Amino acid sequence: MDRRAILLMGPTGAGKTDAALALAERLPLEIVSVDSAMVYRGLDIGTAKPAAALRARVPHHLIDVRDPAERYSVGEFLRDVGELVQAIRARGRWPLLVGGTMLYFRALQSGLATLPGADAGLRATLDARARAVGWPALHAELAGLDPAAAARIRPSDGQRIQRALEVHALTGRPLSELQREDLRGAPGGDYLKLVLAPAARSELEPGLERRFDAMLAAGLLAEVGALRRRGDLDAELPALRAVGYRQLWAHLDGRCDLATARAEALRATRQLAKRQYTWLRAEPGAQWVAGRGAAAAAELAQRIDAWGIR
Repeated sequence: MDRRAILLMGPTGAGKTDAALALAERLPLEIVSVDSAMVYRGLDIGTAKPAAALRARVPHHLIDVRDPAERYSVGEFLRDVGELVQAIRARGRWPLLVGGTMLYFRALQSGLATLPGADAGLRATLDARARAVGWPALHAELAGLDPAAAARIRPSDGQRIQRALEVHALTGRPLSELQREDLRGAPGGDYLKLVLAPAARSELEPGLERRFDAMLAAGLLAEVGALRRRGDLDAELPALRAVGYRQLWAHLDGRCDLATARAEALRATRQLAKRQYTWLRAEPGAQWVAGRGAAAAAELAQRIDAWGIR
């Protein structure tokens, strides 16, 4: 079974999409998105989703595969990528996996933690307690049981708080501990790992503000408004927790003015980039490429040629 693929990783705003398109036009590649927000239909501007015309010119996969009311799990991603890699290789082409969702990349290489299934009775109990005291109170309880998990879960994120408490109740062990233990497994494929990013995060940050303002100018607020008017979506769905969407949704809910929403979105974008850099710097065997545009694409192409895809 041929599981070889090229991974093009990088922080938000580093130019991965443009580089991937340039590579796919000069090498026998098909692009597979590794982005937990691009999977959702209707989230176009704020995810910097490639335009339909570009996707028609160069094969793209795992874009617009879910409605925003649905959820898309890491397990589903692994299943879908496994099938895509096989199909692309069978066509005599190479999969180029591109994105910034580092959890997906890590799971792709190391597998998923083996966790207990859902327990309907326990979840009903947790839901009842949340209605009585609120999810922040259960988050505080989680902080005492599993500080590492609580640190990366927002106090209002009922779904993830519930799952972490459920796992602890069923296993007697913290979710974060189980994840660390099981994610040390053997790699699941043969990958060329490329990182497109400036060496210093400070070089990236000035462009993040310009990028978000360009999204606003392109109609991001109207895009969020259209999603909100559907009536079947809420701010706690995974799709609407994406950076930019969450903050603008709060503005449309009347919880802050637009200037505050913009400032919060920029802060969240910088925090995301910081987390991505932390993940990337810990990625063993990754080859870093700085710069943007044609020069960066040319260097990436050289690294791919040296790996031997022809």
